[in-house]
Amino acid sequence: MPVFVLSDKLVFPPPHFATKEGLLAIGGDLSRKRLLLAYRMGIFPWYSKGDPILWWSTDPRLVLYPDEFHTSRSLKKVIRKKNFKITLDKAFSNVIFNCATTHRKTGPGTWIMPEMISAYCDLFDAGYAHSVEAWHDGNLVGGLYGVSIGRCFFGESMFSNISNASKACVAYLTTFCKNYSFDLIDCQVKTDHLISLGAREIPRKDFLIQLQKSLKKRTLVGNWNPLQAFQKKLIVN
Repeated sequence: MPVFVLSDKLVFPPPHFATKEGLLAIGGDLSRKRLLLAYRMGIFPWYSKGDPILWWSTDPRLVLYPDEFHTSRSLKKVIRKKNFKITLDKAFSNVIFNCATTHRKTGPGTWIMPEMISAYCDLFDAGYAHSVEAWHDGNLVGGLYGVSIGRCFFGESMFSNISNASKACVAYLTTFCKNYSFDLIDCQVKTDHLISLGAREIPRKDFLIQLQKSLKKRTLVGNWNPLQAFQKKLIVN
């Protein structure tokens, strides 16, 4: 499959034209309108320093259905002991900065360039990007961020400075998504960590069908912090 070169025109080729690896297009920009269009089409940006902007639509697609989140014994213990204070949209810029700079034992190095940080902070200001934070003794020790449109949460990245901090954030996110009738959490690319939490791969065509149904539902635009007042307690079975 050829890789499409984007112009200034706000358009993407259909996702099924992506290469076997999932690469669909190159170029364009990280404007708010283009990013929102990309997510609505099941496309996301992912590139390294020195590369042009690369746009992907992987097949299969890794997704986490809120009802299928797996809580390990150790995580159940952490949640019961309330080791972390979990918040929503309290420190978005700090979360994305930590995701970009925290050392990773496995996987690729950071792909979150300064222009990516700026673009997603803009999405946060517009009410489409959100973060979940884990605090311990007043310090930010873990978190995740992503984009929400319709009743789909598109997970982007997470970090953890203390064991189970990011997992606690995912647990909170899945509970939030269940409480507000979200259909799925898009995890994009397969990792053992996400598989251990209950994520699974589905064909891209199935993901796109589910996504379009979810996009017909109302988007929770704006800061999610006030919604915590209506958040049910984390239930650990």
